[in-house]
Amino acid sequence: MDSDEIVIDVKGLVRKYHSTTGILHQKKKETVAVNDIDFQVRRGELFGLLGPNGAGKTTTIKVLTTLLLPTSGSVKILGYDVVKESMEVRKRIGLILGGERGLYYRVTARQNLRYFADIYGVPISIRDKRIEEVLKRVNLLDKADTRVEDYSRGMKQRLHIAKGIIHDPELIFMDELTIGLDPEAARDARDMTKDLVAEGKTILLTTHYMYEADELCDRIGVITRGKIVALDTPSKLKSLVKDTSVIEVEGFGITEKDLDLLKALDGVRTVTANMSEDKQTMRVQVCDPVSLLPKVTHLLEDRKVIGMKVKEPTLEDAYLWLVREDA
Repeated sequence: MDSDEIVIDVKGLVRKYHSTTGILHQKKKETVAVNDIDFQVRRGELFGLLGPNGAGKTTTIKVLTTLLLPTSGSVKILGYDVVKESMEVRKRIGLILGGERGLYYRVTARQNLRYFADIYGVPISIRDKRIEEVLKRVNLLDKADTRVEDYSRGMKQRLHIAKGIIHDPELIFMDELTIGLDPEAARDARDMTKDLVAEGKTILLTTHYMYEADELCDRIGVITRGKIVALDTPSKLKSLVKDTSVIEVEGFGITEKDLDLLKALDGVRTVTANMSEDKQTMRVQVCDPVSLLPKVTHLLEDRKVIGMKVKEPTLEDAYLWLVREDA
């Protein structure tokens, strides 16, 4: 990425939702989903937008892709205003979704792509050639005339990618690209993403997988509670927690009360946990692991701890620090 051309320009974006509650005595409720955010994405950049559920990430993407009107502020995509020139924006962007949405299962991949090519205005003179090209690119040419309902999850996601690039867009939005994919299919999707960037495409990616963001993104914006709280390269975001370490604990019988007691220890920055029934895994972010390790061990002495080790912080730890509730 060496271009200074701005292809996404967001200034003062606000998006509010209004609803009513109650039956007899209705009350109007206003929810601010996106609260005065600014960011820019340059041509050829792979930009990550990360945030917890309900942070405003999906609302932001919907505004950028003309699916939702902003309440206030301005958004320009490739120089076009998303409100006044929405049709010009739509011609030039691609949207690739994760999950099961957006494909027609009872017809073939080729028929799906022919339909979407027509919607995007791909000239009929080059449509079939373009379909062959993208099917080959996503390794589906040998399954082009198979019904999508017979596809594996990974094959469906490859077809999503083909659908998103059928009209050769300048800018591509990828929403949870690898969600639900097995490791091999997820790796293939990431490799295809890298290839698109290498060809000069600009990509805005949302993901909940921090290792994926770390591997792919040139820069990352972290959004929480409707605000962008950090915007920088993955390495610089990781430097936010460079003076900390992580005590990783695996065990059984760990309770929510234990988590609260750990959070209350002096020197503990954040505590996150996967509290599944069969095994709990915790990451305790601390400033001084030498002094905190005995305290954590003592606090959990009545639990069945099967492993405890000190690790260097990752992008995930920086992210969790940024989106913590007490920030």
